[in-house]
Amino acid sequence: MDKVVASAEEAVADVHDGASIAVGGFGLSGVPNTLIDAVHDKGVSGLSVVSNNCGAMDSGLAVLLSAGRIVRVTGSYIGGNKEFARQYLGGELELELIPQGTLAERLRAGGCGIPAFFTPAGVGTQVADGGLPWRYDGNGGVALASPPKEVRDFDGTEYVLERGITTDFALVRAAKGDRHGNLVFNKSSRNFNPLAAMAGRIAIAEVEELVEPGELDPDQVHLPGIFVQRVVALTAEQAADKKIEKITVTPREVQV
Repeated sequence: MDKVVASAEEAVADVHDGASIAVGGFGLSGVPNTLIDAVHDKGVSGLSVVSNNCGAMDSGLAVLLSAGRIVRVTGSYIGGNKEFARQYLGGELELELIPQGTLAERLRAGGCGIPAFFTPAGVGTQVADGGLPWRYDGNGGVALASPPKEVRDFDGTEYVLERGITTDFALVRAAKGDRHGNLVFNKSSRNFNPLAAMAGRIAIAEVEELVEPGELDPDQVHLPGIFVQRVVALTAEQAADKKIEKITVTPREVQV
């Protein structure tokens, strides 16, 4: 089945107000910027987003966040996104903060049809006991807090019950993909992109390089096409547009 669609706009045409979306990327690596921009241009709002972070600088999910299109975030890192912190502390945004490894496994579990699992991460903290601020009231008080979760003993060790995550849509970015939706990711962009795609009922992938079926070595495929419903081939300009979050320069030695 050829899953390639003509444009990002066509690929996200059925994303609707109030949709839940799992979004790949790690920092600025592997972020599906073209698809996110298309969702922004469509004008939908009231979105619930599941992603490691919520964009950085002026790219990625920061585009939707700054426009006030996101009402809830499930993630593990606020980072240096001041607008994200402002909206959260100001009561404009609901945020479920969870351990990063737990987020990854909740996405994978949802994609595999596993409703829940037990993990030791978070036992003895508010992650398990409840009370984490999900939404502030805008005056420093907590309007909504996380509920307590089931904790069970297995062979003398306590584990907390975490639920798998599924979403209406998933937006991901891959280094290579074929027309059947098989995807290959580059380095750290592999951290969350495959998991986000698995969790989405409709997974949409933007690919830097589109190849024909059979050109990808099956042993090199990171995500099988069964998890991907739509593929968008990026232009050379879009594929090359990669920002650097923090520039570090090694000082040159002074020649005397």
